[in-house]
Amino acid sequence: MKSPRTSKIATLMVHTSPLDQAGTGDAGGMNVYVVETAKKMAQAGVSVDIFTRANKPNLPESIEIADGVNVKHLVAGPFEGLSKEELPSQLGALTSAFMNYQKQLPKDYYSLLHSHYWISGQLGWVVSEATGTPLIHTMHTTAKVKNLNLADGEKPEPQIRAIGEEQVVKAATGLIANTDAEAASLVSLYDACPDRVFVVAPGVDLQSFSPADGKGAARERLNIAPDAILVTFVGRIQPHKGPDVLIKAAAEMVAHSPYLRAKLAVVIMGGASGSGVNELENLKSLAKFLKVEDVTHFIDPVSRTVLPDWYRAGDLVCVPSYSESFGLVALEAQACGTPVVATAIGGLRTAVSDGISGSLVDGHDPKAWSAVISRLIAEPQRRLLLSMGAVEHASHFGWEMTARKTLDVYDWALGKDKNQEKFKILRNQ
Repeated sequence: MKSPRTSKIATLMVHTSPLDQAGTGDAGGMNVYVVETAKKMAQAGVSVDIFTRANKPNLPESIEIADGVNVKHLVAGPFEGLSKEELPSQLGALTSAFMNYQKQLPKDYYSLLHSHYWISGQLGWVVSEATGTPLIHTMHTTAKVKNLNLADGEKPEPQIRAIGEEQVVKAATGLIANTDAEAASLVSLYDACPDRVFVVAPGVDLQSFSPADGKGAARERLNIAPDAILVTFVGRIQPHKGPDVLIKAAAEMVAHSPYLRAKLAVVIMGGASGSGVNELENLKSLAKFLKVEDVTHFIDPVSRTVLPDWYRAGDLVCVPSYSESFGLVALEAQACGTPVVATAIGGLRTAVSDGISGSLVDGHDPKAWSAVISRLIAEPQRRLLLSMGAVEHASHFGWEMTARKTLDVYDWALGKDKNQEKFKILRNQ
């Protein structure tokens, strides 16, 4: 029977690296989710190796990012210039690289595989069948849900992805969904067996993301005027995240209330994502066309040590996404004491408590968003109550809980194996 520290999990996350800056390229909330959950599982006695594709030459084979958590680089295909959409062509090479790595290890070195996103799920499926190692899969987003909620002019997810997701759902020992809504979509759209779908909510680092010394101090550190009306978007710059909705809403706000222009500051923080290399320029052109370029500020993504101050400094944080399996930005902002205005869709209905920690908006009509934001700006006492509710709401989502519930799913999966005593995960209580 394995000791707690030698229990090993292989986490597969090949389309993006946990070392990449969140908010750029394909790095987002999932990157944060995988790293933070792995750290908490390691603290509970389960070591985690996170496998990702090497996207630069000369990267070390292994990098320790925390005690018991290592990032392993698989060399497959060209290092750079390969988009997420092109990665399925490298699945054979990725599988070969993983299997060759595993050949160097003792038999049954990894108790379990946990894949994230469908491309990793395809790799996990093959490895699981070849080795008999149970596979747990977390989608984070799915093609069918995204295609039901596309932004105007947004390109639908390809059929290859939907088919690949269906195959992973069928092959996995168990599936983890972020919310009840996501679990329902896996059952209704992907024919997942309800008994194999578990809901585990993402968390937030409640020590780093907190009200700390308040809005005023955060603004002073960031050199933001104390009387500015600061409305913030944080995320990858892509149509599906809806940053254009906020810019259009700002135009509606200043048209209806011209006096707002002197103090309104709309911050769009994020970098280009995937193939959307022109999206940032498109947003800047939109702001200029709508004559709000003077109140719209485009900021590059910042480190996670600086990000909490940007949340704290805001009067509101807006998440106008067209679909979200959860919405980590919304949770982080609330933990910092800033109310969130978000689309009433998917996981955002869980991440934001409507009327308690923020406001949910039906659809993406800029006039509707303008009305909600303007009303909250005009009611500072209401924002104060929402701020208090935001901190309380976020306090129920810690990474410790996410890790514990994930380990419960692992125990369930290992318990299905006839040799469960051989592979049982032992962890500190």
